[in-house]
Amino acid sequence: MQLTHLDNNNNPTMVDVSHKQITQREALARGKITMNKEAFLAIINNAVKKGPVLQTAIIAAIMGSKKTSELIPMCHPLFLSSVKCNVIECESENSFILEVRVKTNSQTGVEMEALMGVNIGLLTIYDMVKAIDKSMEISEVYLVQKSGGKSGDYLKK
Repeated sequence: MQLTHLDNNNNPTMVDVSHKQITQREALARGKITMNKEAFLAIINNAVKKGPVLQTAIIAAIMGSKKTSELIPMCHPLFLSSVKCNVIECESENSFILEVRVKTNSQTGVEMEALMGVNIGLLTIYDMVKAIDKSMEISEVYLVQKSGGKSGDYLKK
């Protein structure tokens, strides 16, 4: 079996997508950060000394999506036509869910960009609030759905 990221001499290589059709591609990823009540309320009340946590996390998520190919080996650099973020407050769990939806017209998908955006956004929340709660947990990071490309649509069940 020939691995896609190794050439015939077993050297690392980036997959050649030049033969693929340019199609509209979209991916939605989601993740969660859980914290203590004090940290949760500090974020909600904009009382974190480092500034507006959720707004900063959204900016970081967008930036993370755009920089994906610089951090993940063999990931193609893509022109992203849209990165949209949504933060859901879960007061009963003292948590926030971050969703990142990424779109492009390209020869390869944007799943990694959506997942990277979620991770960087959640890490930004952790960084800004760690003085209040070092025990925060980032969890449940996953691809929710994707569309476009040869492999077609995907929806997590």
